[in-house]
Amino acid sequence: MMPSRDTSLNLLTKFIENENLQHHSKMVAKAMEEYAKSLDKSDVEVDKWWTAGLLHDLDWEKYPDEHPKKAVEEILPEAGYPEDVISAIEAHAPDRTGKEPETEIERYLFACDELSGFMNAVSLMRPNGFSDMKVKSVRKKLKDKRFAENVPREDIQKGAKLIGKDLAEHIQFLIDSFKKLF
Repeated sequence: MMPSRDTSLNLLTKFIENENLQHHSKMVAKAMEEYAKSLDKSDVEVDKWWTAGLLHDLDWEKYPDEHPKKAVEEILPEAGYPEDVISAIEAHAPDRTGKEPETEIERYLFACDELSGFMNAVSLMRPNGFSDMKVKSVRKKLKDKRFAENVPREDIQKGAKLIGKDLAEHIQFLIDSFKKLF
């Protein structure tokens, strides 16, 4: 039995105090949830995808040097999370874990993580946030290497390829998803 959404939200706030990181986690959870629904996943799978998105950076604030290993090797197994959720979280950071995203949930989590963070930065520069955001404005910011320079553009491109989507289509899907959140 997978822990409930409330349990996951409580775990998130136990390990992450930074409101911006909590916000990022909730954005990735929403993106994952919407993708799972669009792929006609069962309610159980939708919850798993949401949970993987929510908890993917669980150990980042308290254990940055061990991220995501602390979460996938200790915190999440001890809290009773299923292996596919844990595996997806491990695969979202292949440069740190050596695990490349292979399963569908792993590929989508990788695809949603960096792009969600980047799009949040774009939304903060806009008076109306996501409500009137266009794909072309996100793509324009992606070309500006100084804007959100810590976001690896190659991971954004790789993520779209991993889920078999054109980058513009992926960006539009996330814009539509985040409009539901904000």
